[in-house]
Amino acid sequence: MTNTDSLALFPLHVVLMPGGRLPLRIFESRYIDMVRECLRQDVGFGVVWRMDTEPGAGGGHAAIGTEARIRDFTTLEDGLLGIDCEGCRRFRVRATRARDNGLLIGEVAWLGEEEAASVAPRHGALQSLMRQVLQNRELAERINVDIDDASSLGFALANLLPLDLPRSQQLLEMVDPAARLDTLIELVEEVATRQSNNET
Repeated sequence: MTNTDSLALFPLHVVLMPGGRLPLRIFESRYIDMVRECLRQDVGFGVVWRMDTEPGAGGGHAAIGTEARIRDFTTLEDGLLGIDCEGCRRFRVRATRARDNGLLIGEVAWLGEEEAASVAPRHGALQSLMRQVLQNRELAERINVDIDDASSLGFALANLLPLDLPRSQQLLEMVDPAARLDTLIELVEEVATRQSNNET
């Protein structure tokens, strides 16, 4: 039996990965209400990639997103509400409806947790890359990663690397951690080649 729930959705021009951190400035009243409700009930909300360039594709947003749990909140210097979120479970949107205030509510099916798996030797370069990233304190604070777990490493790199949104969404939707790392190796090599060409 599929495990489904109702979840407030926040379509954004980002792809949030499990374990990733997402700071947000909240100013629309519907989302202020959503944050209050999440804090009061100790629940998360769903972040889905808003695809304005593809109207009609899943109602303008991706079908698969990530639950965001609020870890901290504050009043910003400009008076707006600031929240710091962490990506948790992935989900598939089965149907949506809108509240009177315009807040989108999704009927979502939770995707299964990926099983822990060791990182294959061919992906060792990605572990080395993540170790370098973690030496930067600011970046290290943005990510929760186990570099010896294939799923955790893949999601962490996908959240940090400067990827375009379609590729990020592709990585989010993949269900094989090793295949995700294979794709990331290719993307890192593409970036390295492009940088090398720009320097010559």
